[in-house]
Parts: sequence; C-alpha cells; structure tokens
Amino acid sequence: QVQMMESGGDSVQAGGSLRLSCITSGLTYDHYPMAWFRQAPGKEREGVSCTSWNGGSSWYSDSVKGRFTISRDNARNALYLQMNSLKPEDTAMYYCAAQSRSYGNKCLIPPERADFVYWGQGTQVTVSS
Repeated sequence: QVQMMESGGDSVQAGGSLRLSCITSGLTYDHYPMAWFRQAPGKEREGVSCTSWNGGSSWYSDSVKGRFTISRDNARNALYLQMNSLKPEDTAMYYCAAQSRSYGNKCLIPPERADFVYWGQGTQVTVSS
C-alpha cells in the first residue's frame, strides 16, 4: 500500500520561509518523478514544481521560480520543498504527488493532475500580509 505524508505547513508572515517534507512508503520511490501541487480555496489544483527520478532536472511554475526549491532524497524516500520569500498568494493546501511511470523518469511539463497516480493528504500553508 502506497502512503505519502506531507508535513511542514504552517502559518507565516509574508517574506517568511517554510520547508515542506513528503515521506513515502510502499512504492519504488526512485522510479518516480515527483511533484508538489497546491490548491487554494475555490481554485484548481496547480503544479508548483516537479523533479525527475534522481533530482537531475526540475521545473517550477513562473509564480514560484526563484523562491521555491524542490529536492529529493531517494535514500529516505523523501521529497522536499523549500519555500522562501513567501507571499499571501502562496496560501494553499500543498500536496506531494508521484507521476505515473508510463511517462518515464522525467517530469511532464507542465505537470498535470491527471498524470499523477499517488497523492498525499496535503499540508496547509497560510501566508499573512
């Protein structure tokens, strides 16, 4: 049984930083490109960042480029998202997700929700002005 558990969400002021973590089990973790998505109330879930199976290539949405950094530790079956210079518009539930292996070991660009097969339950990030 695949499990994915996010943590690290919190309430912070604008300009602050957070580090999200996602710990996985039950899957051959280093076979999967991994991504972070987010969903704000009343909005579609959107891809924020994605990294290839070994972290060798990554993608960021324009809204977070230069502020967020995705990383992974395959030895720990873990995915991370370092978020700096947070803005109120970053407020959302953040989800980690594993991309279907049907597409190989690199991220589809941009990441689309339908292409991901495993999801965590989410961790809430709230940024106040």
